[in-house]
Amino acid sequence: MERFALSRMKEWKENENRKPLIIRGARQVGKTWIMKTFGQQYFEKTAYVNFDNNARMKQVFEGDLDIERLVLSISAETGVSIEAENTLIIFDEVQEVPKALTSLKYFYENAPQYFIIAAGSLLGVALHQGTSFPVGKVDFLKLCPMSFSEFLLAVGENGLYETLKAQDYELINAYAGKYVDLLKKYYYVGGMPEVVQTYIDSDDLYEVREIQNNLLTYYEEDFSKHAPKEVVPRIMMVWNSIPSQLAKENRKFMYGALREGARAKDFELAIQWLEDAGLILRSYRVSKPDIPLIAYMEMNSFKMFMFDVGLLTAKAGLSARLLLDGSRIFEEFKGALTEQYVAQELHAAGYPLYYFATERSTGEIDFMLQGDLDCIPIEVKAEQNLRAKSLKAFCDKYQPDMAVRSSMANYKKEDWLINVPLYMLAEYLKNMVHAN
Repeated sequence: MERFALSRMKEWKENENRKPLIIRGARQVGKTWIMKTFGQQYFEKTAYVNFDNNARMKQVFEGDLDIERLVLSISAETGVSIEAENTLIIFDEVQEVPKALTSLKYFYENAPQYFIIAAGSLLGVALHQGTSFPVGKVDFLKLCPMSFSEFLLAVGENGLYETLKAQDYELINAYAGKYVDLLKKYYYVGGMPEVVQTYIDSDDLYEVREIQNNLLTYYEEDFSKHAPKEVVPRIMMVWNSIPSQLAKENRKFMYGALREGARAKDFELAIQWLEDAGLILRSYRVSKPDIPLIAYMEMNSFKMFMFDVGLLTAKAGLSARLLLDGSRIFEEFKGALTEQYVAQELHAAGYPLYYFATERSTGEIDFMLQGDLDCIPIEVKAEQNLRAKSLKAFCDKYQPDMAVRSSMANYKKEDWLINVPLYMLAEYLKNMVHAN
């Protein structure tokens, strides 16, 4: 599989001012695979250390964090003769040994010649709980589920991806039917690497669903194993409520939907745990569509998405037939899936997630992006419905330089907006807006 993060890792390797690199992302998004693949492709040797249940290495890092001593110990553990110029050192599940995380500071300050990458499935949780962290001494890379573009490459549709990348609108419109079919499959399969590989190997959507359900069970077991015992029931309540929260016409997260009389403070820790684990995305309401958007962000008003559209379809129990046939009975939740898809595409591209709504939630704009000089409203449509009353009213009032409506309809530029097909939205925005 091709992951775009590999090119960013190559840039990191070639940067003379690089720091140890920390890869963050939820369990099973492919962190271990990408670190090992990077080592195979760009280094002569790879010294891989997994700290999970590794008593020997825990003992090593409990001692003196002298670099020479650590390198000798890593060499003994891995059986790899470490040479700074041609060896990649990998620390996996680094949150299990906090002093290994701390050691990255000393590698940066005292031995910057070494190439070191670290990752941990629940690293975000560990950091939030106060694990010592080398602030300012590391670089970060976020690894998300495979994007739709990566999915196209994985299933062998290289030509369709290259057409999107080239923004050849005439050719894209000519192949619109094929793009739409593949996007609907992506809604079902999603971007978890094991699930995508299962789909490629078997072409069996029932087997795909079985793997997705196994992953959901795996995450729920993590709640019990790693979250504070008293918070676990509330984590489950939040996690289980996501499909029903998104099924509402107004997708704003409502605490009252969890239980009668529930308040924000009762569930703050549960939501934070899910966010730290990388399992949810939050899109925050902004009260004013102006730069910088973060200045108008309202922390208590947000929509909550899962981190992968395929896992959302699995959690909601949606059948492949319902999704691929485009049945009208599915129309309402398909809108939720479409917003989920756009949210994770924007998140993977590095955009903070915001939406705009007035106090009474009228005239809502699904997503707001911050451009260099202006804010860009994006309205999302599940099918080819091109009515955009909210977007038109917004543009009349705020006069943005650019407005985007994203749907299954073909690319079309009009006087006051641009219709961008959902399947080309991420590639289109790469050329239009700088992600943070």
